[in-house]
Amino acid sequence: MSDAQNPAESPAGEPHGAVIAAIIPDQSPRVISEAARYATLLGVPLVVVHVDVTRFVTYEDPDGAPHTAPIDINIDAGAEELAAVTAQVTAILERFDVEWSTTQLVGDPALALKHFANKIDSPLIVLGTRKRGFGESIREFFTGSVAARLSHRQYRPLLVVPVDEPIEDDKPIFDEA
Repeated sequence: MSDAQNPAESPAGEPHGAVIAAIIPDQSPRVISEAARYATLLGVPLVVVHVDVTRFVTYEDPDGAPHTAPIDINIDAGAEELAAVTAQVTAILERFDVEWSTTQLVGDPALALKHFANKIDSPLIVLGTRKRGFGESIREFFTGSVAARLSHRQYRPLLVVPVDEPIEDDKPIFDEA
C-alpha cells in the first residue's frame, strides 16, 4: 500500500490502468470490497480516491501538478477525511490480494474523478449510492448525483454499488423522520 496526496508528485509514478474506488468517510465496506474484487479480476491495481470538496484548484504547473486553496481558510477537513478513509480501507483490504494506493483530489467530485480516470487510463470507476435521508435528498437536488454526472460526462464504465438495503417500490426514497 502506498499513500500519495498528489499522484503527479508521486516518485513511483501514477498507477496506470488502475480501477478507481471513489470513497467518502464511513463509506459502506461493500463499495471497497467490490472495487477490490474488480481490480483483482482485471489484474490491475486499485486506487482509492477521496475528493476534498472544501478545496479547489487555483492553478496547475506546466507539468500538471495542481496547486489548491481551501474554500474557507479556517477549515482543513480534507486531511482528516483522507486519514479516516485510509484507515477504513486498510482494515477492509487486508483480506484482499490487491495492490492499492490512496490519493486525494479536490473540487467537484464528478469532474475530479473524470480527469483522474483519464489521467491514469482507468478501466472502471466504482462508487456507492448516496445515503438515504431527507438531508441527502436535498443535497442531491442542489448538487446532483455524482454517478449521474459522471455517466453523462465521460465514457468509462461505472459500477454503482448500492450501500443500503433496497427500498420497496411503493415506499418513499428518503426517511421523513
